[in-house]
Amino acid sequence: MLKRALISLISSMVVFPSFSQHIVQFIVSSLPSVSLNDSNLFIAGSFNGWNPGNKTYEFRRTEDGNYFFVTKLDTGTHEFKVTRGSWDRVECSNEGHDIQNRSFNCKSDTTIRLAIAGWLDGFARKSRVSTASRNVHILDVAFLIPQLQTKRRIWIYLPPDYSTSNKRYPVLYMHDGQNVFEDSTSFAGEWRVDETLDSLGNFKRRMIVVAIDNGGSKRINEYCPYDMEKYGRGEGTCMLIFWW
Repeated sequence: MLKRALISLISSMVVFPSFSQHIVQFIVSSLPSVSLNDSNLFIAGSFNGWNPGNKTYEFRRTEDGNYFFVTKLDTGTHEFKVTRGSWDRVECSNEGHDIQNRSFNCKSDTTIRLAIAGWLDGFARKSRVSTASRNVHILDVAFLIPQLQTKRRIWIYLPPDYSTSNKRYPVLYMHDGQNVFEDSTSFAGEWRVDETLDSLGNFKRRMIVVAIDNGGSKRINEYCPYDMEKYGRGEGTCMLIFWW
């Protein structure tokens, strides 16, 4: 009886948050005066997996040439940017510099007006310099993944004494290989895993790190084990791991 009473009391004290959606209209009020080879605009943000060319999030164009997009979003803070279908054609400053993500707090139905200052591909870009340490190697540029019927680049970090030692090392496997060691292939800056391991000096627990590239535009589908309304079919496998 006491156990049931406690459960009843605790249940009555639990407050479940209520989530609601609001209609949000995005209107592009001005565009840079530059001739574009393509005129399709997209919105990429925290609400669609930052997909820069998702057709579901494409702006429509009115007869007078204005762009607008209407969607429903959950209550809370959302971040986004406007693209022309890819990250190399994302909005930027009027001098070609990267800009911070746009952000707004969605509390009710609202209209957001956007002024696009420039497009990234409209400016000459400096090549990104390689930052991978000498202990990072490309194991394979087209490693076969039969479960997904695709091939991927595989990176590997080897301890400095790997070739001269008979030691056995633990192995850490990481997703998003483009971001793990190398800035020039990263989405928004590398994770500096190699620099961190290099800085450990003679630390006893050195390790091998294997990093597998993600699938780019199919990243969410491959990592997710279930189908999603926004992104389509999930291709991942669900695993249950128990600790005791």
